[in-house]
Amino acid sequence: FADDFKELRAKMTAARESLITMATDKNKRGADQQKLVKDTADAVTALIGKLKAPAGKDAQFKDMVDTWGAFKKTRETELVPAILAGKDDEALKIAGGIQKTRFAKCLSLVGELGG
Repeated sequence: FADDFKELRAKMTAARESLITMATDKNKRGADQQKLVKDTADAVTALIGKLKAPAGKDAQFKDMVDTWGAFKKTRETELVPAILAGKDDEALKIAGGIQKTRFAKCLSLVGELGG
């Protein structure tokens, strides 16, 4: 189990880094980076789909799954479109606000689950 959650932490971090690159480097907003942003987030979702809650940690697991789902939805429907539209202030507000909180919560929960 622990290795699975360590892998999940690594994939979450990669997903975050790909998006930060796109948000902060105006030259990295093309199709390749957009694909990387989508693929890294999809890899997290796919791995979560294969994992099961460790014994006695169903609540933490469900919270992590729900928090990641909200994080990914906001990322795809609000954050990435704002970045691609050049609305950097709006994107930074979303990224530095609710998304930062959700990401920190995901990592904290992954830690509780063994990662």
